[in-house]
Amino acid sequence: MKLSAAQAVDVLRAAGEPTRLRILALLAREELAVLELCRVLDQSQPRVSRHLKLLAEAGLVERFPDGAWVFYRLVQQGHAGELVAELLGRIDGADPVFLRDAERLIAVQSERAADANAYFARNAARWDEIRSLYVSESDVEAAIVEAAGAGPFKRLVDLGSGTGRMLTLLGPRAEHALGLDLSQQMLNIARSHVAEAGLERCELRHGDIFGTRLPDGCADLVIVHQVLHYLGDPAAAVKEAARITAPGGRLIIVDFAQHNLEFLREQHQHRRLGFSDAEISRWLKDGAFADIDVDSLPPTREQGLTVKIWTAERLGQRQRNAA
Repeated sequence: MKLSAAQAVDVLRAAGEPTRLRILALLAREELAVLELCRVLDQSQPRVSRHLKLLAEAGLVERFPDGAWVFYRLVQQGHAGELVAELLGRIDGADPVFLRDAERLIAVQSERAADANAYFARNAARWDEIRSLYVSESDVEAAIVEAAGAGPFKRLVDLGSGTGRMLTLLGPRAEHALGLDLSQQMLNIARSHVAEAGLERCELRHGDIFGTRLPDGCADLVIVHQVLHYLGDPAAAVKEAARITAPGGRLIIVDFAQHNLEFLREQHQHRRLGFSDAEISRWLKDGAFADIDVDSLPPTREQGLTVKIWTAERLGQRQRNAA
């Protein structure tokens, strides 16, 4: 269904203000919290929040609370989203205002990444211990093994491999396994664990989950284990995971259900406080996945977290056309 003339005017009116256009350009890069937008735009929270409210009412951005924070992201689908994408695509990339915003956003992202890297470096040796504080790992791993299936797998890719636990868990059933991580400290520990497990056909690389540089459809099993809640743009990470999953291959996402434990954001660099089934399912469907299964594992302690395992199979081209 196309936009009516009145709807098109509403969209253009909402976008046709300097600060709101800048906000749309920033959200086209990644989802952002209100305070991060305030830093980049150098404007007060009430002013930025008012602009965001108008954009949300016009259906151009999506607002979603996450604990004590509120995030916004650009609406990707629908004719309103297409119109905004067309508008943003016609803006001169050398415009000084948008260049300055991009530079400030990079500074915010760099600060965020530096904090995360310092945290991982400090805690790499205790990573499995820290993770076990919140949930029974044995139960989670048993559920992951069941979700992966019997195998054997031609190629397993573990995005954000951390200490390599998913590689040692699933690697014995893979002809070749690859783990990517940005933390050199994590990679060093993962190499040690992989060697101890005797996995000779397992490779570890320094790599970015947003740009793996791997070929399309190169893996029949991809796993993203306890990674998304650290990321500034988890939807983009799922999109990249989908790209490298072969038709008929399986993608497993393991993360927390939505919660309100703010100390994880403050003390452990969690950017998002878990995810809803609807959010993950939407990203998976956008990546041409079907038959999405969800397994929920409740905490074993009062202040624990519920772990969710989302498993989906990627459609082949013929199945996509039929859908």
